[in-house]
Amino acid sequence: MKISALWLAPLAYLYGIGTRLRNYLFDIGYSRSFNYDIMVIVVGNLSAGGAGKSPMTEYLIRMLHNKYNLATLSRGYKRKSKGFLIANEYTGVDEIGDEPYQMYLKYSKITRIAVGAERSIAIPNILLEHPETQVIIMDDGYQHRTVSADYAVLLTDYSSLFPEDHLLPWGRLRETKIGAKRADVIIVTKCPAILTEKEEAEITGQIHHYAGNEMPVFFSRIKYYEPLSLTNVDVKPTKVVAFAGLANTELFAQQVALQFEMAKMISFKDHHDYSTNDIIQLVDLAKAAGAALITTEKDMVKFKEKSRIKLLADMPLFYLSIEHEFVKNGNVFDKLVEDAITRKYTIEE
Repeated sequence: MKISALWLAPLAYLYGIGTRLRNYLFDIGYSRSFNYDIMVIVVGNLSAGGAGKSPMTEYLIRMLHNKYNLATLSRGYKRKSKGFLIANEYTGVDEIGDEPYQMYLKYSKITRIAVGAERSIAIPNILLEHPETQVIIMDDGYQHRTVSADYAVLLTDYSSLFPEDHLLPWGRLRETKIGAKRADVIIVTKCPAILTEKEEAEITGQIHHYAGNEMPVFFSRIKYYEPLSLTNVDVKPTKVVAFAGLANTELFAQQVALQFEMAKMISFKDHHDYSTNDIIQLVDLAKAAGAALITTEKDMVKFKEKSRIKLLADMPLFYLSIEHEFVKNGNVFDKLVEDAITRKYTIEE
């Protein structure tokens, strides 16, 4: 944390009072939380910004779809629609947001993709339209205390661990660090390729200081796949101009640099809505460098829109798809989730 940001500490203190009071009112039952007959799994974090929630949600979809009838529920950040929606073949990225649309393109055959800012209202709507649903995975819902989740997966980014962070606006924490105690499991995401047992032990100790010594802690990383073409160009480029709208573009830039000669890296704000001028500038940069364009899967979905893809003209656009991957003991995590679902339905019976 920069020394220059210390003046924000008093504001963070006041913010902390507010979040503690809010959580206390939920804890004592003054503010109401709703629990549902079906299994609700929440994936979230304590920090603002990306910690890999969508890759984790996708991991759970792949893990559970063979056994359960699934739905996912997201806010649909920066979408241009309002209210509750379940994605269908006529739904576009502007209506549900980039990450839900990405999930729809990949997993629409094995899960329903829903968006709704008011989660406690959205869940009954999912069940009204699809009463056969057995498990709902709630993406980025850790602070949505109006829903009493049956299993909470808390993520913390390796490069910005919550024990080392501060409350907003001094740092990036949405609530105090003891909020980690509400989790059922904590996953350290975006770990480097080499992570020593000593470092794992040190990080686990930091987490246990706030979440308790019994909290299961896992470590994961991002698995990158070979580049795919959006514009039907089969030849893999050697030189690229990379661009991305992520909370942190560092890992993406590092991966691109490993696979290609990177002429330039352009970073946009997270969930950036690409304008005509943005696309023209990207194309001009790539042409001047004699390079192709490459981006993330999350950004790529926005270029599915005809108005945007037209602006690319004959410029090749590639993207890197990713998956969540446990460093080790992924089978242990899977069993914890499966056991939680079994307990839910045993109790309900």
